[in-house]
Amino acid sequence: MGKIKLNVLGLSYSQTQTGAYALVLSEENGDRRIPIIIGGVEAQSIAIQLEELEPPRPLTHDLFKSFAEAFAVNVVEVNIYRLEEGIFYSELICEKGLSRIRIDSRTSDAVAIALRFRCPIFTTEEIIEKAGIVLSLEREAEDPMVAGQTDPEVPKPEKRSQFTEYSIAQLRGMLDDAVRDEDYERASLIRDEIDRRGESV
Repeated sequence: MGKIKLNVLGLSYSQTQTGAYALVLSEENGDRRIPIIIGGVEAQSIAIQLEELEPPRPLTHDLFKSFAEAFAVNVVEVNIYRLEEGIFYSELICEKGLSRIRIDSRTSDAVAIALRFRCPIFTTEEIIEKAGIVLSLEREAEDPMVAGQTDPEVPKPEKRSQFTEYSIAQLRGMLDDAVRDEDYERASLIRDEIDRRGESV
């Protein structure tokens, strides 16, 4: 069965599980999306990479990348190969020289690692048929239901930012402070405000 390439669309809070997030993967050449409930630590690691923030100390997935590179191992792709009882199963496809190795992984970890290695993420038609949802523009601001899985919350329309009263210089200083304090959620919000104003970080 042919593989379907997925892109990371984004992250949002889960309304049904406290402290959990919905990782939304989108079909590259289609309209279907796969929401996957993940933990806060993994969501933070994915968000940092999506926002291109640089933590003052390496996170676990950064350490994995450095360790792999030190031993000349490259992650060439991630496969989400099974969906069973609402749980997604993934594997890392790694290469070292002429050898190819498959390593079992949680999907949240696999995506965080794929972003760091800039490698593609694939799934099967069977899985996307089971878990994929298609959202109209009107429904994207609502709370879609995914049959047989935990309900994720998709991104809602932007609210007025809490940082609108600050100058660009103040925002840059606050961004540096947030990264230094490892408050990546706040750093992400500040970075979004800077981007909205058309400024570079």
